[in-house]
Order: sequence, then C-alpha cells, then structure tokens
Amino acid sequence: MVDCGCPRDAEGHPCRPQDQKILVRVEKRPGGRKATVARGFDPVASDLPRILRELKPKCGGGGTTRDDSVEVQGEHVGLVLALLAELGYLAREG
Repeated sequence: MVDCGCPRDAEGHPCRPQDQKILVRVEKRPGGRKATVARGFDPVASDLPRILRELKPKCGGGGTTRDDSVEVQGEHVGLVLALLAELGYLAREG
C-alpha cells in the first residue's frame, strides 16, 4: 500500500481537510462581545495555529485555538468560511 502524505488523525488514519465537518458560527461573550468560532477540526491532523495565523490578519483581530476549534474576535463568518474553503475544508455556517 502506498502511503500518502495526507495528515493523520490520532489513530493514524488519513484525515484530509475535506473529510472534516467544520461548523462556523458567532457566539456572544461576556460583556456583549462577539467571537466567530469554527469547530470540528481534528486536533491532531489539522494545523490549528497555522489556520489562526492566516485568519487573524484578515479579520483584523485577536484569536485563540481550543481543543477542536479556532476562535477569532468579532463577527467574521464570511471571511472564515472563505479562508477555510481556500484551505480545502468543507465548512458551513451553523
């Protein structure tokens, strides 16, 4: 069997970006602030810090990564969906 260069999940199985189900939505934070959250990434196979590095300058705000999610300050659902599509992820608003 030829071994491909696809990212692997924790069990060693190939986990391509288009196989992950990513949901993007706006969540309200304490103090009335809003954050755009993209959830559903495989934390082992996805390079969450790289995704966040690409998102922050385009959205003009700060952000963080959590277990299986990337969070960006403000309402940026459209920008996040567009960037994830560029990177090969199948993301939808939800």
